[in-house]
Amino acid sequence: MKNKLFFLLSLLIIAVPLGLLSENPAWGEWEEDYYEKILGFIPTGIKNAHTLVSPVPDYSINGMNEVVSYYLSALLGLTLIYGLFYILTKITAKKQDNHDSV
Repeated sequence: MKNKLFFLLSLLIIAVPLGLLSENPAWGEWEEDYYEKILGFIPTGIKNAHTLVSPVPDYSINGMNEVVSYYLSALLGLTLIYGLFYILTKITAKKQDNHDSV
């Protein structure tokens, strides 16, 4: 099972720069006027999103090749998500062990 997951994640990481070939934005990364045109209004969360600070805005790091920046962004995101699920798994397992021993 781990090999299949590793293979799938590897394929996804390799495919990351394919987004650079498209002239259209990624899902959910539309400008406010797109939401206005499609929905008829701009959701409040989208209006206020400009106040958020991204650690890697537009998936790019100043002075670095665009493709390399995309890969690093993918690896950073993958690492953060894996780390979060790893911690949640450990916490859940610990609670399960405590519950089983009672």
